[in-house]
Amino acid sequence: MDGETGVLVRDSAGGILNPYDLFALEAALRVASALQATAAPQSVTTGTAATEIFAITMGPPSAEQALREALAMGVDSAILLSDSAFSGADVAATSRTLAEALKKYGVPDMIFCGQQTTDGDTAQLPFALAARLDVPVVGWVKEIECFGEDGYSVLQELSTGTVRVRGAYPALFAISREAARPRAPSLPRRLAAKKLPVTVWGLACLPNPDPLRYGLAGSPTRVKKLYIPVQNAKTPPRRVEAAEAASLIRNALAEC
Repeated sequence: MDGETGVLVRDSAGGILNPYDLFALEAALRVASALQATAAPQSVTTGTAATEIFAITMGPPSAEQALREALAMGVDSAILLSDSAFSGADVAATSRTLAEALKKYGVPDMIFCGQQTTDGDTAQLPFALAARLDVPVVGWVKEIECFGEDGYSVLQELSTGTVRVRGAYPALFAISREAARPRAPSLPRRLAAKKLPVTVWGLACLPNPDPLRYGLAGSPTRVKKLYIPVQNAKTPPRRVEAAEAASLIRNALAEC
């Protein structure tokens, strides 16, 4: 963490693919494969692809490594949103950046996101992105039942149980780990992915390149203070029972 700004220092880590996004990628690849298998014959004879799947992420240049992992898994193309103007973004600014890029590329019929990330861990981005794109969203997808030309059917895990959700496109899906076990790319695919192009877009490539809308400048949330708690040696910790703990908390709140 950056002690001055209170944001995650992402450059210090390797460009690994977020584990939850692996489940989303696998789900998207399975859906694309199923749709291609049931595509009308004329789509093949005319030379047009029945489906196209691309991966998009926002991050430092090292994030290209994660996109190459997606290419090795089988996606058709990859886009990296990388610019110093994007750094320090919270969920609001990140979803705005991704939404602007998708509007430029063309909003797809189906958008698959990992349910959450292992760094920020808010599980809010899929819903914020769907709101900015004005498309329906289904979160916590635990099983893909059916994807067809006319619509989809998925199982969604809620705190009260499992529900079946049916709908039409476009739609965004936040995929949980139960939905699909990610495939392991073969060595030939990994070698081929190293040679495939990765498109890089900066701030100037977005439809609205106002720098105040992105990164730390466009983030409404702020970390005011970041510190490591220091234990006071003069008052060593002691174990207390639940009833006493409740009384201590009540007294502390009363003093505040």
